[in-house]
This record gives sequence, structure tokens and C-alpha cells, in this order.
Amino acid sequence: MQFNLRVVPFSRYGSYQVFSHLIPPQVEWEGLYLRNIRGPGTSSSPWQQLFRVTLLRDHTPIPFQEIASPTHLRLEADNGQATIIIYPPNTVRFRCTSTGLRLEMDPSAYDTIIPLAQNNWQIISTAVVETKYRLIANQGHIRVQAPWRRIRSEQMIIDLLPDPTTHIGEFSLIEFTTAWPDQTDLQPFDLAMREVEEEYQKWLQGIPSVPDRYAQMRERAAYVLWSCTVSPSGHLRRPAIYMSKNRMASIWSWDNSFIAIALSAGHPQLAWDQFMIPFDHQDASGMIPDLINDRLISWSFCKPPIHGWALQHMMQNTTWIGRDQLKEIYLPLARWTEWWFTHRDDDHDGIPSYHHGNESGWDNSTVFAESPPIESPDLAAYLVLQMEVLARIAHVLGNHHEANSWQGRAQELLHKLLDHFWSRDRFIARRSGTHEPISPPSLQLLLPLILGKRLPQAIYNRCVAQVREFITPHGLATEHPSSPFYEPDGYWRGPIWGAPIALLVDGLDAGGDHELAYELRRRFVETVAQSGLAENYDAFSGRALRDPAFTWTAAIALSLAHDLVDEAPTQS
Repeated sequence: MQFNLRVVPFSRYGSYQVFSHLIPPQVEWEGLYLRNIRGPGTSSSPWQQLFRVTLLRDHTPIPFQEIASPTHLRLEADNGQATIIIYPPNTVRFRCTSTGLRLEMDPSAYDTIIPLAQNNWQIISTAVVETKYRLIANQGHIRVQAPWRRIRSEQMIIDLLPDPTTHIGEFSLIEFTTAWPDQTDLQPFDLAMREVEEEYQKWLQGIPSVPDRYAQMRERAAYVLWSCTVSPSGHLRRPAIYMSKNRMASIWSWDNSFIAIALSAGHPQLAWDQFMIPFDHQDASGMIPDLINDRLISWSFCKPPIHGWALQHMMQNTTWIGRDQLKEIYLPLARWTEWWFTHRDDDHDGIPSYHHGNESGWDNSTVFAESPPIESPDLAAYLVLQMEVLARIAHVLGNHHEANSWQGRAQELLHKLLDHFWSRDRFIARRSGTHEPISPPSLQLLLPLILGKRLPQAIYNRCVAQVREFITPHGLATEHPSSPFYEPDGYWRGPIWGAPIALLVDGLDAGGDHELAYELRRRFVETVAQSGLAENYDAFSGRALRDPAFTWTAAIALSLAHDLVDEAPTQS
């Protein structure tokens, strides 16, 4: 498999090192860049690019072609090439054959490169704070142009030059934070390449199977998930799968749950880690953060409580989740559930509300065209399912009184949901306090369908009919196509996203509408297979929108494709 570095970065499991082909206005000069995705980018370096990478002949840059595969990156020129691997995860290794390779940095304040020994240099770049590099020539020679000016290197041009006799050069760029790691005994380059390939093939074995027609999509999704995993560091106590190694190099606390579901059968420990990452930082109030990366935890917002729903699916996918895991999650999940009733029920009516569209995951949905707080039926539906899951876990752990309490509260909230949000022939939202009705043509208001047969049959049937109105050639539009607020690239005001499709097909299957669930799965998976692993898609053209290499989409597409068979099911 090969991929385009303008769309999908080259990286690997565990690494913060990334290669991307960037173009203006991402950067001033188009080209191949080595990036480091630790922490949030700075205003001067939002893509966190460190070096522009070019091939050399006679110390002059020459044209080359980028050929990226999951385990190595090859730069090919006439009569020469360079091969790049990342192994171990903190080390970028270069092998140059009959050509040199240049790393060029546009220095900013305090950037430095200093010699430590012959062909052994230390680099500090303020484009990525608190990160240093050691550059070593294993074979060949390093030539540096970095005149010093006051407090920094005025420019930084590093040429990696092959041995003049063998015409081979091998070099290692090793990331570290404080003390220099002892990595002078690196494995031979060819052996390292084989080990990366073996790691990747082992990873593929744990990826959900899909129908043969989606085999290429499966491998692309598998690579994006593998390569977007970073090692524990800073705030991250577990291996973490970022949403992307483009600009969205963080975890948002509902995206991770869909990834956990997709990996729970084949990579259960890693799936559990993804599910638990937000709970590692749970506040004493019960809130879990909105966003996490190695150097930032954001509490400005949160994400919706789909975690009980996700855990239910993980338990269905694997027996690996046992008593120890349920004991680990029970109290955190209970505190997270209680947080919504304690800190988001502003008018004390027993119906929690969202304080911003970001808290629903549907950031700019038309449900939030009016000023929050907004009581929305999807939130109540999530909490009904989450309390049912807590009841199940409590029974397993022998806490039968708590189990009965959770089950009773789930039933009570279900009744409130129907009384509060069902109006004539549809679900509506309400402004907290005044209970003023809000009824925009947003797919978000149909998410109570995840309750399946818990809904009265007449309400369920009416919601299914309304879902059909949102169907486009590529899936479900997030805003009704006839809405005056519909925007082809309007984020949650039109484009297709994987999350609501995953939630709604689950509810349709639970309600017995298997043919419709199958068709929605098929349309979305076909769109992903044709347009790539984008953040979202134009509902009518299927065009990829926003981030083009998104793990959330990769995970959902794998889960939905795994559930597809060659023939559509018969309606029950």
C-alpha cells in the first residue's frame, strides 16, 4: 500500500515524529517536512514543522519523488535515493544511497545546533517546546551550516552526506527531553526495517475483517490507526491514538470511544487504554476533560456521555473485559454520570443540559442556534443507556442494591425524556429554565433512536420515517437537505459524519429495522472507500472535507464494514 503525504502523514506506532508534504499557506515553502506533534503547536509553527527535507547532489538540492508505505518512506531521484524509517519510535533513521539529504530549519528564538563530538550534534528547536534531538552519523558525514547570532543559530542547514567510497550514508535523529538516551547501539538498518514490518503485520492481524471489496479501505484505516498511536508521555499514561497526525493531534473524549469499540476484539488492551484515557484525568467533581494530549488537558468543555453505550459494545466484542476492568471503570463511570445531574441540570428539573454545542459533540449544530443552556433529547438518551450499563456492572460486582437503583433511575429518565421532548410527532430540544421549544431540522434530534425498542413503537416508527428524510447518496446529512441552514461544508450543519451513523444504525438494529441499518452502513462505508478517511463528507458529492486522515472515521468505517455481509438482511 502507498499513500499521498499531502493527505496521510508518514509515521508509526508510538512515535511523535511525522513526515508530511506541506504547501502554502501551511508553510512558506512547499515541500516534505519532518514534524514533531508534541503538545499544541505555536502560532509561529502551527504544523510543528522542524525540518524541510530535500535530496542533494554535489551539495545542491535535486528533484525527487516521495513514495510512502506504512513502514518506510522512500525518496527517489535519478541515480540515487534515501530510505527513511522510524525505529524505535523516538528515532528517525535515514539511509542515503548515491545521494545526500538536507535537513533545513527556519530558526526562531533560541534554536540551536551544537557539536558534541565528531559527526554527533545536539539540536534544540523552539517550534516544539521541551524537545531536543541528537543527530549521529552511523556511516557517512554530517556537514552543518549554522552561524551563531547572539542567542541562536541564524540559520540551520544540515547536510547528511554518504561515505565517498561506498556511496552509502546512514544517520540517526534521536528525540529526547532531558538526559541524552544511550542509543548508540542501534540495530542494523535492514534488521530495523524488518522489525517495523513485522510489527505492522502483527497489528493488521487484530484489525476487524471486512468484505473483500473493502480490503484496501481496511488497510488504509489500519495504517492510520497504527501510525496515529503515540507512546505514554506527559499527561498520557497509556498508549494513545490521536485523532490525526495532521493538525488534530489530540484526543477528544468521545472520539476515543468509537476507536475503542473498533479495536476491542483484536487489540483489547489498547482498546481499553483508549476508553480509559479520559478517566485517568477525571476531576473530583466527576467531569472528564474535553481534550487531552501529552502536554495539554482542556476543561473548557466536555463531550457527551456515550461511554456507557461504547462500553456495552466493547463487552459484546470481547471476553477480555472481565471483573478487574469493570471494577476499574465502575466508580469513574458512575461519577461521570452523576456529574451531568449535579452540574448540568441548571433548572433542577431532572433533565441535564448542554452548555455549548461542543459538549454535545455537534459543535455548531442548529440545535444550538439559540443561546444555551439547551436540554437536548440525545443527552437524556445517552444517560439512560449509561445508567443501564452501570446497573449491569453493579450486578456483576455484586452491588445488587446499586444495580437496582441505577436501573430504576434509567427508567425514570426514559419516562421524563418522552414527556419532556416528544412534541406531537417529533423530538424537540428545549431551552433550560423556560423550556421554550427548539425544533431545528437537525439529525441530532433523532439520536434518541439509539434507545431502540425502549421507545414506544409509534414514536420509534415516526423517528425511523424522519431519519429517511436525511438520507443522501452517501449517508445521513447532519442537517436536513431542505433546511435554510444547510451548508455543504458546514461542519455539523450538513456534512456526513461517522458518529451519528454508528449510533443510529445501532438503534435501528435494536428496533428491528435491519435493512435500513444495512443500507446506511453500506452508503457510509462506500463513501469512505471512495473518498478516503476524512473528518466528514459532502452529503451529495461524497467529497472529503476537513482533516483527510482521521482515526475516528477509520475506526467507525471498520466497525460498520465488519457488520456488512454480501447480501442485505431480511427485515424482521
